[in-house]
Amino acid sequence: MTLHDWLRAIGLVLVLEGLMPLVAPARWREVFMQVARMRDGQIRFVGAGAALAGGRCRRRQALQ
Repeated sequence: MTLHDWLRAIGLVLVLEGLMPLVAPARWREVFMQVARMRDGQIRFVGAGAALAGGRCRRRQALQ
């Protein structure tokens, strides 16, 4: 994976992260506040699930 690939991936993440506050700022704020009220363990669980899902997608792409 080259630096160019990393920059493209980061750019895609930024675009996706920016869509929700752009399209539905009130709903985004509600979701953000719900996450802020979560316990550390719950946030870690969600983060681990996202990391595992991303790793699985990446691994699947590498196998093709």
